[in-house]
Amino acid sequence: MRIISGELKGRRLYSPNDKSIRPTSDKVKESIFNMVAEYTEDAVVVDLFCGTGNMGLEAISRGAKRAYFIDKARESILLTKKNIAYCKVENKAIIFGSDYERGLTAIKEKVDVVFLDPPYKAGYLEGCIMKIAKLSLLAQDGILVCEHGYDVKLPDTIDSMVKLKEKRYGKSVVDIYCQSQEEK
Repeated sequence: MRIISGELKGRRLYSPNDKSIRPTSDKVKESIFNMVAEYTEDAVVVDLFCGTGNMGLEAISRGAKRAYFIDKARESILLTKKNIAYCKVENKAIIFGSDYERGLTAIKEKVDVVFLDPPYKAGYLEGCIMKIAKLSLLAQDGILVCEHGYDVKLPDTIDSMVKLKEKRYGKSVVDIYCQSQEEK
């Protein structure tokens, strides 16, 4: 697991010792960032269910001005802090060791990109998307990047969020949502 592009390119991040944390593979991460490149420059991002901090750190490397890292698992927070320190980007990182609802509620600014990658079997995705919509957390042109197992089919519309794109990568699927035009 490494930073693929930008200021921190080539840095190998610390990885989990076991299978309790499932980082986004470099191949899928590269594809995601190719799709969302225009949204990350000077952006505020959220790495929800951050695991290792992989997605938020990639966004910082590619020009994001700030990243929120949220995870309730102690091991994930410790690993994310270690990776943030290794990348020397503490001044751009805000960490919340809490469940997604409290973490999202603690953010007091609009965000441009939310990377949403909960444990595949946990069933959190739709609830997370609805919470983000209810909090009006996304900036006007903000997006949600949802990674999930191929056996999950997310609806085209969830609350005020509308699916823009869906791509499959082996056993993973990435859906991108934005605020519906009527809600903007």
